[in-house]
Amino acid sequence: MTNRKIAYWVIPPKADGEFVAHMEVVLDTYAQPYDEQFPVLCMDEQPIQLLKETRAPLQATATQPRRVDYEYERAGTASIFMFCEPLAGWRQVSVREQRTAWPLCDGRQGDCGVR
Repeated sequence: MTNRKIAYWVIPPKADGEFVAHMEVVLDTYAQPYDEQFPVLCMDEQPIQLLKETRAPLQATATQPRRVDYEYERAGTASIFMFCEPLAGWRQVSVREQRTAWPLCDGRQGDCGVR
């Protein structure tokens, strides 16, 4: 079986001096020592499409890999949010069925990115 993992990243089409200066500010922020009074909090969002199989996959055998039919049924969407404080070793993941305008603080403890 071959390993088909592919690494993706975005290379800005115009990586000019202004872009580099902004990235240096971000990297300098991450390089600061931990300060409890001024924590570095990060948030990332990943929208996903939920898919449902229309036919049962065929299980792998000694000579064939697991086979999945290309046809699928769309089963909605969701958004995954990750909040983290890298220097404190803290992270929290929140999955939402609907993407709201700003999910960072919706009043539910544990979903606000607040520890």
